[in-house]
Amino acid sequence: MPLMDQDTQNQVRELLQAVEKPVTLRMFTQEFECGYCKETRQITEEVAELNDLVSVEVYHFVEDKAEADAIGVDKIPAIAVLGEGGKDYGIRFYGIPSGYEFTSLLEAILLVGTGKHDLQQATLDFLAGLEKPLHLQVFVTPTCPYCPRSVVLAHKLAFASEKVRGDMIEVTEFPHLGQRYNVMGVPRTVINEEDYIEGAAPEAMLLEKLKAAAKRS
Repeated sequence: MPLMDQDTQNQVRELLQAVEKPVTLRMFTQEFECGYCKETRQITEEVAELNDLVSVEVYHFVEDKAEADAIGVDKIPAIAVLGEGGKDYGIRFYGIPSGYEFTSLLEAILLVGTGKHDLQQATLDFLAGLEKPLHLQVFVTPTCPYCPRSVVLAHKLAFASEKVRGDMIEVTEFPHLGQRYNVMGVPRTVINEEDYIEGAAPEAMLLEKLKAAAKRS
């Protein structure tokens, strides 16, 4: 049974008409001990059916461990959003992109498939001068209406810089990470393990946190 009804399919199909370049959703899954792997795979496949430029590659997390290790995927379900020729921008989804986070998945496809972002010049200048990697982990739940803003911003930063990786992490699927990073509410963006910012922070506010984290790294 499809997860998207006909109206939703039509809306997504229309939205994805803006895609200009190939986008690959590389998904890592397994049959057992993964609560939402099946549904996550179904979401990616249903979306890909709505646009010829969007495709899905499915890998088994254990049997294809070398492939997972090669792009740093360490938990499932996982989706890496890749560009033309398999270019990896460091855009990741860990956990099912359902509810409000379905929007984040579509935005990531549009970002990679159009190459267009609206990051401020101050942010781009900072990214251009980065010397060490920055890892952003955005903790979310599917019922949080503010979370996609933080996820999309992290993904834009990853798209704009090879030194940035942006992860969406659905916290109820990875409670051990929620405990590790003291996630009491969402969205919460953890930067390089030590720094964090609460809520759907504006770009300028996140930039200041990134600058502080970069100085410590």
